[in-house]
Amino acid sequence: MTRSLVEKQFGAHAAAYATSAVHARGASLPRMVEIVAPQRHWRALDIATGAGHVAAALAPHVASVVAGDLTEEMLREAGRLATERGLGNMTTARLAADALPFADASIDLVTCRIAAHHFPEPGRFVAEVARALVPGGIVALVDNLAPDAATLPTFPVAEREAAAIAYNDFERARDPSHVRALALGEWLGLVGRSGLAVRHVELIHKDMALGDWARRLGCDDAAIDGLQARLDGASPALSAFLAPRRADGDSHFRLTEAIIVAAKPA
Repeated sequence: MTRSLVEKQFGAHAAAYATSAVHARGASLPRMVEIVAPQRHWRALDIATGAGHVAAALAPHVASVVAGDLTEEMLREAGRLATERGLGNMTTARLAADALPFADASIDLVTCRIAAHHFPEPGRFVAEVARALVPGGIVALVDNLAPDAATLPTFPVAEREAAAIAYNDFERARDPSHVRALALGEWLGLVGRSGLAVRHVELIHKDMALGDWARRLGCDDAAIDGLQARLDGASPALSAFLAPRRADGDSHFRLTEAIIVAAKPA
């Protein structure tokens, strides 16, 4: 997956993400801020900020926050949000998650929400975060999970692994810039190997309306029909994970987000 594909995909749909309820008001956003309990003297960085919703939520609680993203169109949306809310301590910066333009031990808080499934090398991303954090600094990661034993405990390993592949294929059919959603165990392994200590893990389910979810990234009716066919033909394990249903005249399914909060040893 090239960075140019991510830029093309999200540059074209930046405005849709600015108004997306999942990104602007999803349950994991206030919960993440609550768990982290940001401090007034902290320097914060939000990676892959998109339209800037996380950075804007942090700004009233910290000394400064940088809303960082690879995509110029998203940064314009984030800057517009900061201006609309009068957040003078929120700035924007174009950056890649796996090559942060910050000195070692210079950031108190790093956040990244609903974005890491686009990163080609999530291990490098976590290592960069660990490098940039001050001793005692905090990272809060929120992302959609692929199924594993944490989310499908009653299914055999082979069925869970097949469901994880099928789930990522489902995401990729909607969004070609999707690289891979990791399972909870994979994230905890990457965090631990980077020398960070996990402080909190929490799972949140979120209901998605298929039509809105797909159209946000420009899917047409034929593409949506293809996504529906994947839901209809899902294996028992994938069906248990996505819990598809009909409601309000649309097809719905469930995604599972993890909130992982870790600290760099003091």
